Amino acid sequence: MPDLSAFTQTQRSVYIRPTVSASRDEVTGCTGLWAEEHTYSGSLGLWRQCPQHTQRRDIMMHAASAGMNRRTFLHLTAATAVVAVAVRTGRATAASDLPLLPLPPPQLEGGRPLLQVVKDRRSARAFSPKPLPAQVLANLLWVGFGVNRPDSGGRTAPSASNSQEMDLYVATAEGLFRYEAKAHQLQPILGEDLRAQSGRQAYVAEAPVNLIYVSDLAKMKGAPEDREFYAGAHTGFISQNVYLYCASEGLATVVRANIDRPALARRMGLRPEQRITLAQSIGYPKG
Repeated sequence: MPDLSAFTQTQRSVYIRPTVSASRDEVTGCTGLWAEEHTYSGSLGLWRQCPQHTQRRDIMMHAASAGMNRRTFLHLTAATAVVAVAVRTGRATAASDLPLLPLPPPQLEGGRPLLQVVKDRRSARAFSPKPLPAQVLANLLWVGFGVNRPDSGGRTAPSASNSQEMDLYVATAEGLFRYEAKAHQLQPILGEDLRAQSGRQAYVAEAPVNLIYVSDLAKMKGAPEDREFYAGAHTGFISQNVYLYCASEGLATVVRANIDRPALARRMGLRPEQRITLAQSIGYPKG
């Protein structure tokens, strides 16, 4: 059990399951088998074992393990609860209804030597369903296109004319999120699992994380053909950062272009000037 000493009794009670009833979980209201079989998994802190319930208790475990303070915990709880309702009901949820989800700060120490990482960089198309821990996801997104120079807002990947028009959307079993680099947080977009829609290959639905690269051409200058050229280059810079991080961490990944872009853009609620460039599946190797 994680250390809950930093939280109030009310918050601790959200995590600790009462033992007064062996047939009913007092937090989720589950009865029968599920009362004994709730199991934590998921990088975003959701209970996935029970098909009907996603509750605050799981977020308590996630918050304690990530060292979140009380304010961050309450913020995360409210946001994830809205996403959970949408997942259970199958209804899309407007982004304006969902507050930001904080990520752990990126770990700037450790990792393998660069030349060894480059040597091991490769594409893989078989993924374990094991979710990525929150810290791994936070590191991955920061390496991809995070802010590495806070004073100037400079990013980990170059951007022509500093347009920074690229957005990283994160498709997981829990929903669709957009990475907000300046705040190093996730903005929930939809409470739907869009992984299968992020590509035409069967394995995309199995990978715990699928990044969807979106270029907002309205933020760029120049002729339309120049904007699309730079959007492709920017996507390449970011996806290669992700490749190198995955090689360093022993993760499997592959960048993909076989996407039904119009259909996915509609599901994501993108504007006409927002263009899906590529997608990238990420997870632990299968087997």
